[in-house]
Amino acid sequence: MGNLLCCVVVEESTVAIKERFGKFEEVLEPGLHCIPWVTGDRLAGHLSLRLQQLDVRCETKTKDNVFVNVVASIQYRALADKASDAFYKLSNTKSQIQAYVFDVIRASVPKLNLDDTFEQKNDIARAVEQELEKAMSAYGYEIVQTLIVDIEPDEHVKRAMNEINAAARLRVAATEKAEAEKILQIKRAEGEAESKYLSGLGIARQRQAIVDGLRDSVLGFSVNVPGTTAKDVMDMVLVTQYFDTMREIGAASKSSAVFIPHGPGAVRDVATQIRDGLLQASHHQTHE
Repeated sequence: MGNLLCCVVVEESTVAIKERFGKFEEVLEPGLHCIPWVTGDRLAGHLSLRLQQLDVRCETKTKDNVFVNVVASIQYRALADKASDAFYKLSNTKSQIQAYVFDVIRASVPKLNLDDTFEQKNDIARAVEQELEKAMSAYGYEIVQTLIVDIEPDEHVKRAMNEINAAARLRVAATEKAEAEKILQIKRAEGEAESKYLSGLGIARQRQAIVDGLRDSVLGFSVNVPGTTAKDVMDMVLVTQYFDTMREIGAASKSSAVFIPHGPGAVRDVATQIRDGLLQASHHQTHE
């Protein structure tokens, strides 16, 4: 009905191309327009000004001979002031953009090793964008942004890279574990050394207290019982200690301690050995 009345509607974010007798006449902005067909005017077509996106997958080879698939995402749009160029100069915009992307990627990636390709993907995207901007501006298109969204090596290469990464992480983990065990052993050794030192101090103080107690007992007994000597007192103390020990061993149901030689008469031998040892030590210290 609109064509019969010579009226056309151009939607928002779209322009229309008007021709007269097959020749470009003007660009129609969004809105209602009258195109009298009797004067040779006609609507050649519409051109969208919306932002469009094209994903391009390009297979190429890196400097270290690894085949990769590089996926580039191109965001572009037609320029309103160059709508006639965008409409007439290119028959297939996407194919043209794809050809330029292939050219730049296949010229850039072979200069880089695989690791460098991942690290310098922003530089590759910038090179693609600059080349497209220079080429497509002549055709009435603006390149808004170019992104390298993915770099996919061959599956075997990807698996090998994962194994290398896993091995490196395991090596770091083993090093950290060994270091932790080393620190643990050092701390344990320090703790044992401190414990033994404190235990030694405790034993030394205990023995000093026993010696002081025995000395006080011997002196007190000698004073209270005239005629007794220190030897008599020590013999009595040893016999008392012997019977206390035997009582404690007998009270324990599962004791496996055995005294050799065993018997009350053996206490005198033990006392003699202790006195001889003390005398020899005293004699040795005096000569030194």
